[in-house]
Amino acid sequence: MNKVVVRISFWLLTTLIPIGISSNAHSDEAYPKAKQITIVSPFAAGAGSDLLTRVLAEFYRKYFNQTVVVQNIGGAGGTVGSSFVARAAPDGYTLLLHHIGMATAPALYKDLSFDPIKSFEPIGLYASSPYMLLSHKNFEATNFTELVSYVKKNAEKINFGTAGVGSGGHLCALLFEKAIGVKLTQVQYKGASLALQDLLAGRLDLMCDSPPPLIGFIKAGALKPLLVLGGRRLSLIPNIPTATEAGHKTLDSMSIWYGLYAPIGTPKSIIDKLSVALQAANRDPNVIAQVEKLESVMFDSKLATPDSLKDQLGSQIQLWTPIIKGDN
Repeated sequence: MNKVVVRISFWLLTTLIPIGISSNAHSDEAYPKAKQITIVSPFAAGAGSDLLTRVLAEFYRKYFNQTVVVQNIGGAGGTVGSSFVARAAPDGYTLLLHHIGMATAPALYKDLSFDPIKSFEPIGLYASSPYMLLSHKNFEATNFTELVSYVKKNAEKINFGTAGVGSGGHLCALLFEKAIGVKLTQVQYKGASLALQDLLAGRLDLMCDSPPPLIGFIKAGALKPLLVLGGRRLSLIPNIPTATEAGHKTLDSMSIWYGLYAPIGTPKSIIDKLSVALQAANRDPNVIAQVEKLESVMFDSKLATPDSLKDQLGSQIQLWTPIIKGDN
């Protein structure tokens, strides 16, 4: 009887347990063959962030030879989509591509259902986009110097439209107010496209947005560009000065940077695979070219790592929290 027990125990140790271990290891090794990957863009389809997400999704599709889809879950400055991913299974099949809003959410929203640092595994930095400050075509100022002078004298008359609390346009408005030393009337919309419609119609005076949806209107003379924020001139309309060139260097800190995240608890082996793939994307000439067409730039592939994104997120939380709190 004792011999039978010993033999069964030995069989369990040498057969069943190793099978279980190798099965789990195989699961990570086989990633992402089990099913499609979903990258959540926490903003509306067609927005600059959505377009950048789709460029990366297509690269991942080819890199992993697996279906990769983009799911737009907009609302509340990106917090709805972020919350969705934070609750997703930590298996590497649901990812989040979010921008600077990940760093500003804690200061903007009192009852977040996620923690930007504790609820996610960082994968790496992806790209950054400049922002533009512009007015309707009949606005009194024709350049940034004239704008500063006019705003200081007529702050109470000026309406600054944004895509809603927590949006890049909202952050741009806060930074502009801080740099100039004025308070303007901010008009919050449910999306940048709605604000843009009112700017084109002259019902708004000023607005900040990413370049892709604006360039056609600027070239047609329907909008007046005043400044590029982010530290570099645009390739398609290079005559617009940067904030530094206009004498307001602090405004050039307003660039929209993007990072890729997975739910907390996602195995390190999977995070590493996703990060290595992101580094490959950031070196890929085709990806670089597509991103540049969106007037954005890739981060150096050395920064497409979990540690780099973790550091960026922490430093940006420290930068934006006092700016945002000063608005309350």
